[in-house]
Amino acid sequence: MMWFRRDLRLSDNPALVAATGADDGAVLGVFVLDPALLRPSGAPRLAVLYRTLRALDSQLGGNLVVRHGRPADVLPALCREVAAESVHCAHDFGPYGAGRDQAVADALAGVELLRIGSPYAVPPGSVRNGGGEHFKVYSAFYRAWRDRGWPQPARSVRPFWLSAHSDGLPDEPDLPAGLRLPAVGEPAARRAWRGFLGERIESYAEDRNRPDLDRTSHMSVHLKWGTIHPRTLLADLGDRHETYRRELAWREFYADVLHHRPDSARQYYHRQLQELPYATGRLGEQRLAAWAAGRTGYPIVDAGMRQLLAEGWMHNRVRMIVASFLVKDLHVEWTAGARHFMRHLVDADLASNAHSWQWVAGTGTDPAPYFRIFNPVLQGRKFDPDGAYIRRYVPELAGLAAGAIHEPWRGPDGPPAGYPDPIVDHAAERAASLADYQALREGRR
Repeated sequence: MMWFRRDLRLSDNPALVAATGADDGAVLGVFVLDPALLRPSGAPRLAVLYRTLRALDSQLGGNLVVRHGRPADVLPALCREVAAESVHCAHDFGPYGAGRDQAVADALAGVELLRIGSPYAVPPGSVRNGGGEHFKVYSAFYRAWRDRGWPQPARSVRPFWLSAHSDGLPDEPDLPAGLRLPAVGEPAARRAWRGFLGERIESYAEDRNRPDLDRTSHMSVHLKWGTIHPRTLLADLGDRHETYRRELAWREFYADVLHHRPDSARQYYHRQLQELPYATGRLGEQRLAAWAAGRTGYPIVDAGMRQLLAEGWMHNRVRMIVASFLVKDLHVEWTAGARHFMRHLVDADLASNAHSWQWVAGTGTDPAPYFRIFNPVLQGRKFDPDGAYIRRYVPELAGLAAGAIHEPWRGPDGPPAGYPDPIVDHAAERAASLADYQALREGRR
């Protein structure tokens, strides 16, 4: 039995190779819809999951077995039903996944759970410093990760896919009108990667921070669901394109951090910063709501939040800008922003999401991040110089010239009709944030 989870592909899949054996044997492919993972997922992410599973089912000739329930209950029952000799899957290093897999292994009663491979080029826990400890700083991790290296992609196999009763997939959840979701599934991932290699990777290092230009790979959703493996991408990169390889390594670094500190998925990596003051009560709710709706009065922030609502995705540079604005301008705790992203992003990954938010908030692994506060006006001018990105997602500002679009409140009549004034003054809130961090570091709070 091949238990698919975050590896919804047939190529470069070591667990599937092991399940198939040397003679392209018979395999039952199964996916378990676990309520513990479905409950916190927003509608866009669920829709993408269901579409990805349908693509996988098509690759299996309609033989993907979908069962609903707790894996520790579902898989032993299915093993008895089909007389399975073994269950194969990739390692899951997440806090929930590791415990779930151990519960399944304990419940299988005589059927072995074989964990082979992982969603990462280098499994979390494999890269250590000279003292045998895990890395807490990305730059040092990256050097050790790169020097350690990774295996070549796994060989392709052609299993004979068995069939069994399937509960089927639920109907897709109701989606917001006009939501544009990406094409998903392994064939779509391969097409997207080939397109990036052929058209955009040469300019990636120079243009990756420009949300007005389509220069990123859009591979995050495919890596999230494992319709392509980072090992495949790294093999295609070879020794070239260091900038893109570094971006892949961030995902591996955060998975490693979470593996060693599972509490940091929702708790402060640096616990002494838990005492930072935040807006609470009605003020905090109003600020969070304005940010989530893209109604802060800062165009680059609002464009990013509206892109999230329109596509279930946001450009990475803009993710940093909107996160900084929520935490350090609106003084809303980073955990609220992390939860919002997990509900709305189709590529939401627990480790990357939590630790990216902590990096911005100044509570994470970066050694000195508290003074890093993005100026939303300057960020907009630098990375969306003509305002094309803003016009795409904030139609109220479409008529403004490039010189005016980043500060629409400075026009002779204020912002255009329907667009709000700035919710806060950035300079004042920046000063307040720096004072709060400094007071905490000096023990004055």
